[in-house]
Amino acid sequence: MTALFLLPPSLLTALALVLVAVIVALVAWALQLMQAANDRQDFSLMLAGCMVCSAAVGLATVMVITVTTPARIDASSLALLQGAMSELVEPSLSETGSL
Repeated sequence: MTALFLLPPSLLTALALVLVAVIVALVAWALQLMQAANDRQDFSLMLAGCMVCSAAVGLATVMVITVTTPARIDASSLALLQGAMSELVEPSLSETGSL
């Protein structure tokens, strides 16, 4: 996972475009399977099309999470985010009252 952040931005953009092309190809294949299922009245092809489409959605989700990861946030925003998260996890005694 950390090796992805070491890639130059141009290579990361090319990788993202390749993944988008793969996703489009998967959706096209799923539509062909579903069309064949409709033509032949075959339910198993419809299920296969749904499974391929689900794989495309999963790949798109992973791509979006990977490309827009919080590790790309600059240091000042990251420190602010960590401070806010620590307040949510460990509220101070003055806010919660005495034990």
